[in-house]
Amino acid sequence: MSAVVYEQREVRRARYAVAAVFAVHGAVTGSFATRVPWIQDHASVSAGQLGLALAFPALGASVAMPLAGGISHRFGARNALRGLIALWTLSLILPSFAPNLLTLCLALFVYGASAGMADVAMNALGVEVENRLGRSIMSGLHGMWSAGALIGSAAGTLAAHLGSDARLHHALAAAVLTVLGLVACTWVLDLQPAEDEEPPPRFALPPKSALLIGAIGFCAVFAEGASLDWSAVYLRDRLETSAGLAAACTTGFTLTMAVARIAGDKVVDRFGSVRTVRASGVLAVLGGLLIVTAARPAMAMVGFALMGLGIAVVVPLCFAAAGRSGPNPSQAIAGVATITYTSGLVAPSAIGGLAQATSLVVSFGLVTVLACGLAAFAGGLRAGDRNRPKVAPQAARVPDPRP
Repeated sequence: MSAVVYEQREVRRARYAVAAVFAVHGAVTGSFATRVPWIQDHASVSAGQLGLALAFPALGASVAMPLAGGISHRFGARNALRGLIALWTLSLILPSFAPNLLTLCLALFVYGASAGMADVAMNALGVEVENRLGRSIMSGLHGMWSAGALIGSAAGTLAAHLGSDARLHHALAAAVLTVLGLVACTWVLDLQPAEDEEPPPRFALPPKSALLIGAIGFCAVFAEGASLDWSAVYLRDRLETSAGLAAACTTGFTLTMAVARIAGDKVVDRFGSVRTVRASGVLAVLGGLLIVTAARPAMAMVGFALMGLGIAVVVPLCFAAAGRSGPNPSQAIAGVATITYTSGLVAPSAIGGLAQATSLVVSFGLVTVLACGLAAFAGGLRAGDRNRPKVAPQAARVPDPRP
């Protein structure tokens, strides 16, 4: 067997391993989201206090994500991801044990910090695998995250239906997901820094190369957060639908995003990141226009589905472009992730505040305007396309140099 063939097999195995890590990461999120009502009751917090507490995961992630590069530099990419994914899965236990608002905020801060650091580490490894394969895989990896979130939420829905204690549910889920995450990390790429490579700073502002890429991600995540949190409310309050139909709209939006991400890599390989994001922006804008002009629920549901299709692949492509935009992929990815997490933090409250002052139609008009930014700023991903390496078609025929 030639050395090149052996390396290609190792890279393909690493691709499946990091995909499994993405799925585990998503499953933690899905497991938590379905038990928020139980956690609210256990901590005895009001709806307003819960809203405050739910801002802490994004705050913790934004503070901690710049640390991920230094951790990977010190311990190596594989060991760093192994530790960070275990920290993330085990942090699932904390919120359900919080007895009051203060402890819930602290638990969610740790939960978000571990999520953000693991997010940066696994995206950096995903970009490296993509570079070595010479074709797009980041959209599919984020599709695996969405699939994991759906599986986690389905298990959580069953646990809630059975009336199980969230502390027990999350302890069991954390144990299973920790084992799965650690096993998957066995086969990810074991990247080590060069001996003369300087460690990244502990805290640093996003590099200039990440700012435009981050702006594209900001627009996409704003639309995602607004649609996830407010689509059901929009159908119920604006179009006077039943609660079941309103919930189905949100589920449809989530499924549309998952399917589009899993299928998105072939589109990116054929058309490139820039043209894909421009077309995605057009779809998102069309979806937004259908939402704000909808006179019937079906029209709005189609609009939210188009919105999901339009934004599905944008964030994965932003992470991929960031990882190829400069000499320190982890720092660039952390910068883009910080900007996008900030968008996720701002979007739900911004939509709610604007709706309170005006209407939900105006709120989703803002989402539509921001979706225009996807098409307008898509050129910022061009460097990522230029720097994507190509696989030599005859590489597998190179003879093995080993004795």
